[in-house]
Amino acid sequence: MTLIERVRDDHTMTEAAQVPEGRAPLAPSARPLPALAAVYRAQLSRARVARVPLLFVATFQSIGIMILMRGVVDGGAGAEANAVVAGSSVLVVAFVALNLLAQYFGQLRTGGLDHYATLPVPAAAVVLGTAAAYASFTVPGVAVTAVTGALLYQLPLGGLWLLLAVVPLAGAALAGLGAALGLLAPRPELATLAGQLGMSAALLLGVLPAGRLPEPLRWTRELLPSSYGVDALAEMFEPAPDAGLVVAHLGVCAGVGVLALALATWAYRRAARA
Repeated sequence: MTLIERVRDDHTMTEAAQVPEGRAPLAPSARPLPALAAVYRAQLSRARVARVPLLFVATFQSIGIMILMRGVVDGGAGAEANAVVAGSSVLVVAFVALNLLAQYFGQLRTGGLDHYATLPVPAAAVVLGTAAAYASFTVPGVAVTAVTGALLYQLPLGGLWLLLAVVPLAGAALAGLGAALGLLAPRPELATLAGQLGMSAALLLGVLPAGRLPEPLRWTRELLPSSYGVDALAEMFEPAPDAGLVVAHLGVCAGVGVLALALATWAYRRAARA
């Protein structure tokens, strides 16, 4: 027996001696960052296989909405055209990160949650990794929608670099909200309904220009986290964007994202103990 093998055996015997009699030793808890990366890769691979058709649906849905709204808003560049293109782009994120994630976690409560609960993976890693995977999965659809909308409404393409900030921040807020809805819903059917209602709210309040909404809906729009990402992206289509306003919108979106993900993590722990 080599020295390394002896040290390993001594370490194993020491750990076994510390375990109370009649209780199996537990696996050591994984570190947060490696666990987060592992969950992210696994969920991203799963989404690529199972969710690609739905991503096409979300993208074509948003492009179709922009074509229909072309006959409603004033033609050419303008505040309303900016809002339609920005809202339709973020709607792709809402369809996947809010709607599909609510359905996923709602179905997970029927049996799959027990599997995750037995793994030595922190609850935050499961929630954050899954949310990040679903949000990043929307990047191609958001890019195609934004470029198509900018060309359709004759808007400048130079401001689309802000999608690098809008997608993760709006995605975090919507994914956290979707995960919380799915984990807090008592039945999968209610989780699906909540996800559909959330996406409908993102469609109504995010795509329609705020100036054309009734006053009560304008106040309701302020409660929708993705609306701040929409406003930030719409501002970038202006000839002289207000950088302070863009940063403020993104800051609110980031703050809501942190709160939504924290709520989803708490809901995951609550569902795992139930």
